[in-house]
Amino acid sequence: MEKGDCCTATQEYPHPFIFEVKLTRAQRIRGLILGSVLVPVRVTLAALFFLIMWPIARLRLAGLSEEERARPVTGWRRWLFHPIILLLSRAVFFSLGFPWVRVKGRRADLKEAPVLVVAPHSGFLDMLVLCPTQLATVVSRYENTKLPVIGALLEFNQSVLVSRKDPESRKMAVAKLIERLTSKGYWPQMLMFPEGTTTNGRALIKFKPGAFVAGVPVQPVLLRYPNKVDTVRWTYKGASWTDSVWHTASQFYTNMTVEYLPVYNPSEEEKKNPSLYADNVQKLMAKALGVPATDHVMEGRVPVSKLGGLSLPLEPPGRVTLSLLRKNGLEAHEIKVALAKMIDRCRSGAQGSKASADELTSILSLKDKQMAVSICGLYSKDETVDLKQLYFSVSALSDFTNFKALLHSAFTLFDQESKGSLSEEELSDLMGAMLGIPQHNTGDLYTKASSQGMLTEENLLRVLTTHPTYQKVVNDYLQPEEAGPQPSPTAAAAANGKAVNSNGVTHGANGFQQHNKKLE
Repeated sequence: MEKGDCCTATQEYPHPFIFEVKLTRAQRIRGLILGSVLVPVRVTLAALFFLIMWPIARLRLAGLSEEERARPVTGWRRWLFHPIILLLSRAVFFSLGFPWVRVKGRRADLKEAPVLVVAPHSGFLDMLVLCPTQLATVVSRYENTKLPVIGALLEFNQSVLVSRKDPESRKMAVAKLIERLTSKGYWPQMLMFPEGTTTNGRALIKFKPGAFVAGVPVQPVLLRYPNKVDTVRWTYKGASWTDSVWHTASQFYTNMTVEYLPVYNPSEEEKKNPSLYADNVQKLMAKALGVPATDHVMEGRVPVSKLGGLSLPLEPPGRVTLSLLRKNGLEAHEIKVALAKMIDRCRSGAQGSKASADELTSILSLKDKQMAVSICGLYSKDETVDLKQLYFSVSALSDFTNFKALLHSAFTLFDQESKGSLSEEELSDLMGAMLGIPQHNTGDLYTKASSQGMLTEENLLRVLTTHPTYQKVVNDYLQPEEAGPQPSPTAAAAANGKAVNSNGVTHGANGFQQHNKKLE
């Protein structure tokens, strides 16, 4: 890595989705003084350039029918408007404190590589890479088209749009991607961030297969910010987009380096397997950056690592819940009593397993409802929680019962027809309850644990406790915490030992590293 760009992941952050701008006292004072002058001026200039772009961007496709808009813009609409928007785009970033961009290597032409894959993805300021790539076409969320200015620029760019809420939209987006990337020069070059979300840049998270589904050559592009103070990043936890704007605009200038690596031509095997293709390009780019390649992904706004098809939370809800309960003063016996109430309610079926924050406050005998709201927020988007999920994810990490007994309890509860076996859907529900987050890909586990089309409790226990992959899941995610003072989830993550992912990179339940306890 270039000097000042990043440090070893395990020394600073438990996982790639956390980032804080770290400033000395002198840097904070200087930033406050400079920021009070530079930020208003720079933000005003950037807003002005955006406002100028807005109507010009709309003019590019004005008067065209839907059929004409579905084809790449050519002729006077391209040679007139494209240079203007490119110049104004560069002016936006210049006004925010990016006076120059250092470019290494050569950008491949459209026929050599129909798509540029860019990483790491640090924040919205990464969009500066569109300037040296001549405003390559991007993929964006459909919801962004409703935003002022941004919607007009996406229309100008003829971006591929996808709605994360609509499965059909995703299928249509993939079909459109394949059509464009295999058009042999008919459509312009595309640019994609295969990580699919922003990180702290201390590792490359698992690449999504979208850029690789067409099986065409790609050109890897590395982004670096070689500055004394790292200000551009915006992540799931920590620095927000406003922090990024303030701290970046408060600097005299910010450096950015764009490096084009040689075009990557996929093998026949990679063409048939986009996931393999994506993994291999991820490893190549991570090696060039000098950072780990991990199996971490953002799944439904929850950071997870992938192992054996399972989604393993980097900050397990059960562990965070235990920490909150202990911080609230609940003793071990009180937690045990509350868990007993939960499982009794789930087994009776009379009230259902869904509980509101008010009900959870009563079950846990909490004085403050806000604690119950916080716990609900770990498991759902509203102020409710599935008690099955809460019970099993917390019990797995407590020392009230052993894993075999807990699995028996879970198997019995999810075997709704008492037939002695689970369907694949029931297995997904069981593993989702144990791990604390929904599981959507348990097919591999189901296949390995099934015998003659039936998944029995005995077979499931055998696979989870003897198969190397799933034994690791149990050891690292479904075993009681070690005795002693309970650290915060972030501190616990940093203090854990090691595990290794399929790329040979250390990671674990709470981050890059994770302890490896033995089955009891």
